[in-house]
Amino acid sequence: MTGQQGSRIGHVETVTARAYRVPTESGPEADGTLVWNATEFVVVEISGAGHTGLGYSYTSAGAARALIESRLADAILREDIFDLPRLWLRMNDALRNAGRPGLGSMAVSALDQALWDLKSRVLQVPLALLLGRAQSCLPVYGSGGFVNSDDDTLCGQLRSWLNSGITAVKIKIGSGLSEDVRRVALARQTIGGSVELMVDANGAYDARGALALMEHLQPFRVSWFEEPVSSDNLAALRWLRNRSPAGMAIAAGEYGWGSEYFHRMLAHEAVDVLQADATRCGVTGFLQAATLCNAFSVPLSIHCAPAIQVSVGVAVPLLKHLEYFHDHVRIENLLFASGNRFDAGHLYPNIEVPGHGVSLIDEQADRYRI
Repeated sequence: MTGQQGSRIGHVETVTARAYRVPTESGPEADGTLVWNATEFVVVEISGAGHTGLGYSYTSAGAARALIESRLADAILREDIFDLPRLWLRMNDALRNAGRPGLGSMAVSALDQALWDLKSRVLQVPLALLLGRAQSCLPVYGSGGFVNSDDDTLCGQLRSWLNSGITAVKIKIGSGLSEDVRRVALARQTIGGSVELMVDANGAYDARGALALMEHLQPFRVSWFEEPVSSDNLAALRWLRNRSPAGMAIAAGEYGWGSEYFHRMLAHEAVDVLQADATRCGVTGFLQAATLCNAFSVPLSIHCAPAIQVSVGVAVPLLKHLEYFHDHVRIENLLFASGNRFDAGHLYPNIEVPGHGVSLIDEQADRYRI
């Protein structure tokens, strides 16, 4: 039985995908394992019942667009707008021979976001209210501090976050023990003693190297060590978590695509804080991660893409914070309108309009279209 046969409201009528590439602000940026000079993302629009929903994902945009057009759109066309669990399963089943993790899951994520937005718009309810709020706003932390930034750039970025009312900041590390310690010391000197300091190695170290670095970072009161080793190495993450200094949380999970991934990480007791990203696991996968966090009594932190995720994040009871990543904040402010409100280090979702409230500014985005 198709969604069209069972629906009283409407069905998915059209699916469109567009790819974009936005250069970095001022030359290449780097973390502990990667250098990039642009951010690519795919934007999806799904229409039905007189409304259109939007979603997007940061990924290899041209390939994601092709996958959506060639395989995933057919899985949801003519299906019931409200049957989101069914559509989630159909899209994931369509990836069986294409590969689910990575590109496949990120393409599904953009579609899943758009479907939730569409459902909310059809019901004329803000997405934050449709899901139900556990809190009215989310605390954010400033994120950037790329390893190839000079000291003046690093300190200027840190000060800009503090001046906006943000009270927690994160910098990239992974250049080697001595350079990492030097930059963390500089960051602590710049932000003072009352601001939370976090670091992200993006999996640049092995377990013993990460442990040695932890010991050197302890005097600077680093409260968060993200991906000290590869997030695929759950045994090493757990080994480090059991040896980390008091007050230093181990975090990972940003590459999660669904409940299997998140459950495996939590069951291995690999993290103190689980990360999830609705541009990689969709709204549906994000809600699965939140439920698992409740079951394991582990807090959840939102990875990147703040404008599109704040409406979902307020539904999470054990939500720790939302990453205010430099590149994504810049792109969202440049190319999207949301109506979200930032105030004193907190982001408030737009609850004055149906859906998540995010829309693409076409005249701005067209110059970056692939």
